[in-house]
Amino acid sequence: MNRVRIYGTRLLLGLVVVLAVLTVWKWDEIQRLVAVNALFDEEKMAWNFSHMDQLFFHADIPLGEVETAVLPENPRELSGLDEWIDERRLTALVVLSDGEIIYEDYYRDTAAGDLRISWSVAKSFLSALLGILVDEGVIESINDPVTKYAPELADSAYDGVTIRNALHMGSGIRFNEDYFDFHSDINRMGQVLALGGTLDGFTLRRQEREFEPGEQFQYVSIDTHVIGMVIRGATGRSVLELMGERVLSPMGVESEPYYITDGAGVAFVLGGLNMSTRDYARFGQMFLQNGYFNDRQIVPANWVAESTVPSSPTAPGAIQYGYQWWVPADAREGEFLARGVYGQFVYINRPAGVVVAANSADPDFREPGAFEQNLAMFRAIADALQ
Repeated sequence: MNRVRIYGTRLLLGLVVVLAVLTVWKWDEIQRLVAVNALFDEEKMAWNFSHMDQLFFHADIPLGEVETAVLPENPRELSGLDEWIDERRLTALVVLSDGEIIYEDYYRDTAAGDLRISWSVAKSFLSALLGILVDEGVIESINDPVTKYAPELADSAYDGVTIRNALHMGSGIRFNEDYFDFHSDINRMGQVLALGGTLDGFTLRRQEREFEPGEQFQYVSIDTHVIGMVIRGATGRSVLELMGERVLSPMGVESEPYYITDGAGVAFVLGGLNMSTRDYARFGQMFLQNGYFNDRQIVPANWVAESTVPSSPTAPGAIQYGYQWWVPADAREGEFLARGVYGQFVYINRPAGVVVAANSADPDFREPGAFEQNLAMFRAIADALQ
């Protein structure tokens, strides 16, 4: 009996030692996985969204020499914002009128220098980069199949999907985008990031379709990753390098942006861009000015015009979509926006000359009326300034 007891004790001690070794060996992965699971906790969200570099693999975006485009300041009073800011849990708000900062404030223990997660606002940045490459002929046509530039996709459900289909969120790929479903595909992508896997590998394993390419709009963020694969395949360079060289440096960013990356160092292009709210506003101003900013044409004007009008096969009466840009269902002329989960926005109203960049940590962003409330406030700001 004593021998059995001694053997059991030794076995237990051995297991404890093995678990301790595994914990030390995999500590970083365990920490990142814990971070993913707690990322959207209401009490932690505002801090998390300004400190993503402490939670995930990431890489600074190489900028080279930057000729900073200083945004002039001309503060003005904007009334009636407090209830909205509190209810929608804003962390930052920057408003530009005719290229001047007329309102800027930060909330929930965040500061002007914080680099904030873009979530799907990053998709509009990637669209801008793609438009530059199409204009240069590096990518011949958005009607080309994605497999022309990323041939490895031929063995996946993306075989037969065009770049235009992916821009439109019309690939037809079976993909669960529900952030509130722990087992959804989008949350599994988050787990890939946390555990140091590869997003390319995750994408290549997609084998099923919901419908034929181009048949209808279905918002699936993996389509944006495929656009990133196309860009990398066409240029032989990383999106990190290209985004810094072709978009961010020319527009004179003030902050030092970074991307969340996977374990292979590939940028999480569908939502991993981090920069200051001022720089999100600066991007919006560039698009308000038809791609011209900092004394240069950065994004071709024809691409700006084409990408920011409804062209995706969205449902009648629903919010509309262009090339990774949103257009309200009841859009006013020259009105469009970049939009990310939990309340990230870059709203552009060209006739009014107004850009609104807002960051939030809003756990109720999907509740009925939340988007409409945000849009109404953006329009109220534009109307007041116009």
